[in-house]
Amino acid sequence: MNTATLSLPAPAKLNLFLHITGRRADGYHNLQTLFQFVDYGDTLHFSCRDDGQINLHTELPGVAPEDNLIVKAAKRLQNATGTSLGADITLEKRLPMGGGIGGGSSDAATTLVGLNRLWESNLNDDQLAAIGIALGADVPVFVHGKAAWAEGVGEKLTPVELEEPWYLVVIPPYSVSTAEIFSDQRLTRDTSPITLAAFREVGGRNDCLPVVAARYPEIRNTLILLNNYCEAKMTGTGSCLFGAFPNEREADKVRARLPATLRSFVAKGCNVSPLHQLINK
Repeated sequence: MNTATLSLPAPAKLNLFLHITGRRADGYHNLQTLFQFVDYGDTLHFSCRDDGQINLHTELPGVAPEDNLIVKAAKRLQNATGTSLGADITLEKRLPMGGGIGGGSSDAATTLVGLNRLWESNLNDDQLAAIGIALGADVPVFVHGKAAWAEGVGEKLTPVELEEPWYLVVIPPYSVSTAEIFSDQRLTRDTSPITLAAFREVGGRNDCLPVVAARYPEIRNTLILLNNYCEAKMTGTGSCLFGAFPNEREADKVRARLPATLRSFVAKGCNVSPLHQLINK
């Protein structure tokens, strides 16, 4: 009996900006964005099985096990490698669903990276990312584990070195559907492409924010509240909002001023994913 086990983080990501530069013939959108990780997220525990079964022992409300990205990732890796091994998987869930901080995609990427090691499949990051892109456009950045300038549908990645501030991330109690935002007729789809140098000089915006603010007035109101203390931004298609601070103490001070009913966390920005920091020790 194979008794190998592994516990790995599945960190959150932030989109420091998100421009939508066009719509493709297949219905997907071309975009430009800048990904950075934070040292906060889910944790996955893997135990190897000899019988090929994939068992996820943590239920997510409203998500059937076979629809969970963790299970899908494990089965795609099985199919790609032809392994006869399986896994028991337990998820410690901290990241919200529909928060725009990559919870499901990060879980899928950690599953690919973790089981690749546990099963000794020896696929490289490019091969794992190619498996992951079918599960979600954000999966490859988590597989590669480096802060990145992203184009295409988010899969064309260029590693970048960024400042690593402390972030206050606020979690409004709403799950935002990415598909709904990208299908909304009010969404800006023709932002002119920019360069990384231009972003560093003048910054960027989140093209999804006006649509989310119109559909979810409470998220708009939370953004206004956070803007009293910092330059507040939205990550991905929402709902999570964030601001950057020079140190943990400043971020904690603002967090203490927010309503106690509003979920939030403070975390350090990371150019190397906590997952890769751990596995590359």
